[in-house]
Amino acid sequence: MADPLEMSSWTSELIRNFWENSGKNSLNTPSGEKAWDEPLTGTARGDDPLFSRIKEDLGDFYWTPQEAFAMAFPDAPAQAGELSILVWVLPQTEKTRLDQRAETRFAAERWARSRDFGEKFNCALRLHMARTLTEAGFPAVAPERLPGFDYRRSDRFGLASNWSERHTAHIAGLGTFGLSDGLITPRGKAVRIGSVVVRHDFPTTPRPYSSHLEWCLWYAKGTCGACMRRCPAEAIDASGHDKDACHTYIREVTAPEARHRFETEATPCGLCQVKIPCEAGIPAGL
Repeated sequence: MADPLEMSSWTSELIRNFWENSGKNSLNTPSGEKAWDEPLTGTARGDDPLFSRIKEDLGDFYWTPQEAFAMAFPDAPAQAGELSILVWVLPQTEKTRLDQRAETRFAAERWARSRDFGEKFNCALRLHMARTLTEAGFPAVAPERLPGFDYRRSDRFGLASNWSERHTAHIAGLGTFGLSDGLITPRGKAVRIGSVVVRHDFPTTPRPYSSHLEWCLWYAKGTCGACMRRCPAEAIDASGHDKDACHTYIREVTAPEARHRFETEATPCGLCQVKIPCEAGIPAGL
């Protein structure tokens, strides 16, 4: 399968089939309800200059695709231009979003379950894609699943991971950032994201925007601010997102509450991702 378009179609179908058929795509309830709506996919080049720019902005701890690939395949490193990054967006279901809209302090049960069991599915999808591509002769790695993946402190931007699924999706043409730091995708902001770095030249997804803030009403038109009003920790204001206040609220308030009420083991909140104009798509007019 050498044709680039056929390869892109094949990998998109791999993602969709795993979403459709894996029993892990579940909220872990008796009904067997899926955790995620149908995925959206995109592709970036390993030598896209935005990866290096993110590293310059965040710090040396941030991995470029080339560095992440070399960690997984130290005996067969690749040049950045030989790599592609396959990215997928997993949208919250309408039922989950409806439940979450009614909440003001804590995550709804469906949302808490999607944050726990749904993200476990996302991790399984990352490993499934890396393994399937590698076995097919296209070495691949999911950076978020590498042993060294963790969170550090950037001098400029505070708390930051050494691989960002949101920034990778932005580079792959799948969204721009909002006031809350969430990624506004064509399926909205109520999403989770995954990616793999693969040694193959896939066709890239064009970026249908010129600014990393283009699909946010606050930045584009000076209107909205709905995510500010939705945040119970007051961690979002006109200057942006206070990561430390958000981090504290999630770990000290919402996570213990979800553990007590729903017996989930993750850190849910996400109130700023619903009951807003960019909940399920790009806001009208943008």
